[in-house]
Amino acid sequence: MEGRMGGIYIPPHKRDTLVGDSDEEIQKSSWEVLKRRVKGVVNKANAGNLDEVALEAFRLNVVRGRGLFCRAVLAAQGNSHEFTAVYAALVAILNTKLPEIGELLLARLLAQFRRGYRRSDKGSVLSTTKFLAHLVNQQVAHEVVALELVTVLLERPTDDSVEVAVAFIRECGAYLSEVAPKGVQAIFERLRSILHEGEGIQKRVQYVIEGLFALRRKNFEGHPPIQDQLDLVEEEDRITHEISLDDQLDIRKDLDVFHFDDNFHENEEDYDKLKQEILGDDQSAGAYGEDNDDDDDDEGQVDGVGRPNENGENDGVKPHHASDGGVGGHPGGPIDHSQADLIGLRRTIYLTIMSSLSFEEGSHKLAKLMAENPNRERELCEMIVSCCSQERSYLKYYGLLGQRFCLLHRVYVQHFEDQFAHRYAEIHRYDTTKIRNIARFFAELFRTDALPWQVFNVILISEEETTSSSRIFLKVLFQDLAQYLSVENLRQRLLESPNASWFDGLFPRDSLQHTRFAINFFTSIGLGALTDEMREHLRSAPRPSTNELAENDSADDSSSLSSSLSSSSSPTPSRDRLEEGASTWGSEDNSVPQKKARTG
Repeated sequence: MEGRMGGIYIPPHKRDTLVGDSDEEIQKSSWEVLKRRVKGVVNKANAGNLDEVALEAFRLNVVRGRGLFCRAVLAAQGNSHEFTAVYAALVAILNTKLPEIGELLLARLLAQFRRGYRRSDKGSVLSTTKFLAHLVNQQVAHEVVALELVTVLLERPTDDSVEVAVAFIRECGAYLSEVAPKGVQAIFERLRSILHEGEGIQKRVQYVIEGLFALRRKNFEGHPPIQDQLDLVEEEDRITHEISLDDQLDIRKDLDVFHFDDNFHENEEDYDKLKQEILGDDQSAGAYGEDNDDDDDDEGQVDGVGRPNENGENDGVKPHHASDGGVGGHPGGPIDHSQADLIGLRRTIYLTIMSSLSFEEGSHKLAKLMAENPNRERELCEMIVSCCSQERSYLKYYGLLGQRFCLLHRVYVQHFEDQFAHRYAEIHRYDTTKIRNIARFFAELFRTDALPWQVFNVILISEEETTSSSRIFLKVLFQDLAQYLSVENLRQRLLESPNASWFDGLFPRDSLQHTRFAINFFTSIGLGALTDEMREHLRSAPRPSTNELAENDSADDSSSLSSSLSSSSSPTPSRDRLEEGASTWGSEDNSVPQKKARTG
């Protein structure tokens, strides 16, 4: 079976039996073991187990595999920005005993920044500068590197370069204010001149700069240089590398691949002695050379959360198929009914949505995640609507994100149609803020034609079919559509289009009572222009005779009497619910439709 990298996959229990007796084959086998274990150590690092992970890294020959370690750390940080501080703390720990690792990583980061800056790759530059900022906080990189980097970004300011510089200062500004206050003052003077002169900067970026000034006035509150649980290195043990952006960088790409070593055994013995000096007696468990099969199988998973590996693939979230027959795809094994994979996927989607700076970045990452997890489009659509509803106020970011996926594939349109019907059916379970956010989200999809208007056929406006919550939802939805499309265009779209039958429930004519209710509703929300045809229908409708009115009144009286008797004998507070719904509508829509006395 071909592996992801094109090689032949060999099960772990057969791997040792295929190793030859020559020195080159032995060295290559140990290199593959080292590569797998270094990647596994990096992928399972978090704030809670960082000291244990650092000890496990020292047990490996990271001098020989320093290129593998730097490559794994850069790949993991690029795919999990929220763990940047953790990776910086891990590098700081290893840098105290093996400074060549910190120097190599810093050189590669600066080279990556140069390449991304030349290519105007904002995503790459943001990721690199965030890692550099935390390395400056950990005193692995000198503060001069940080000042040079900000100077380069603000030399010829653009929207992207200013945003990157602000994000960088936000991460390491507290530390720079302590060690280089004059340099920080010069940076803020430059930002102030950019803010006052404009220099082609958008309003949004100007607000970002103003936010940084406000954060500085609060002494970078909420952005400490080092979190308490990540401050694991003593001050006197720190080693700082003074590498400049203008230096000739040696990134040593040859360390990432296998090379035959004539002095392999001597170098292994030397590292064993060094390991003994670093760890002392705490090195018995997990010593280098023990090919642990469990590490090979679990190196891509961390605490049940999908953490990307160095190839950008999320090994922690694997789709579970019914045909697998058991956990992990092993036939005959126990079946996992805990839905751990689904929970992990939803967690990854949530973190991706919340950590993305723009809808382009978020849609790109989520589309890549969906490619790795097929048949999970429904979960993505549900998570987008849920995240939107949780915000304090509506953010257009979610509407653009939903629009992008609707234009990407028809399957997302179908799932968003289902979400509209599902959310409207249970809209009474949400508070007012969530109702407004959901309504404005779907209004964004409707006005851009990302979602077909046919889904309005699930709505019937009548006193019996609507609640106070659903009326708030419809009010916000149609007011947003009228604001963006204009009332006249909205009227033509609803009443004069060939598909006007889709909106029969919005403008009911099957009952005069329903028609009056719909007229009162649209009039109360400021959209009375949509009710002209219903008013004409109401005027032209034949009036009921006196006998029919008497029969209807007697039927109403008997039904109200029976309902009052049933409510007095039944514990269900139906009358209270009706009164509560009427009061809620009055408070939100400023209109309570009153029944007019009938005249013969």
